[in-house]
Amino acid sequence: MNVRKTMARAAGIGAVATAALGLFSTGAANADTFVPLPGGSITETMDDGTVVTISMTGESANINPSMGATPLHRNAWVSGSAQVHLSADAGGKIVPGYVVGCQVNISGGGANGGPSVGANYDGSSPSAAANVGGNLTLGPGQSKAFYLLDQEMADDYGNEGHYVRNKFAGNQGSVSWSDETINLSGCAGYAQARSFVAVQIETANVITSYTLWGQPFSLG
Repeated sequence: MNVRKTMARAAGIGAVATAALGLFSTGAANADTFVPLPGGSITETMDDGTVVTISMTGESANINPSMGATPLHRNAWVSGSAQVHLSADAGGKIVPGYVVGCQVNISGGGANGGPSVGANYDGSSPSAAANVGGNLTLGPGQSKAFYLLDQEMADDYGNEGHYVRNKFAGNQGSVSWSDETINLSGCAGYAQARSFVAVQIETANVITSYTLWGQPFSLG
């Protein structure tokens, strides 16, 4: 079985577009900023001919620049939905998450710790394998990825397992999230966040991984 990992970066009207900003709240000092994000889509062909389409829709962020009433603290609530469609029945895993950076360029998507849909995410504890949840402390020049899912279920030996992926069979799968928190502290400078959807597809002959990146947005 061939194993190939492809980091696919969407462009144009895919994962990179211009976001509009809209304010809603009374009192400018405490106003939240609603950021509608464009989502995106990529289509790739695996070595065995299976066509994979990954899409992100309904993405948005609601940003409060200082929930802690200090310039070192930001808070945001993020929502979105990811869909995977295959040209033939197979199966796979969907791992949604975000990269957060403090005074660092995350337009290329790179960050410590992810994204990945490797073997560790079939049953490892998130505390050992991945950062689950958006409570982050970052200094200037630092970035970090975190994962949205923390699914509890028994592993093959009956022990409690934690999973950061949604597993699907057949030719399609999806994951949705609503008002998930990004809680950033320690960053005295410019902060950004960016969504990703990491997907691993397994057919009878090939295992291939792709990543769809969302548009970076400011946390203030």
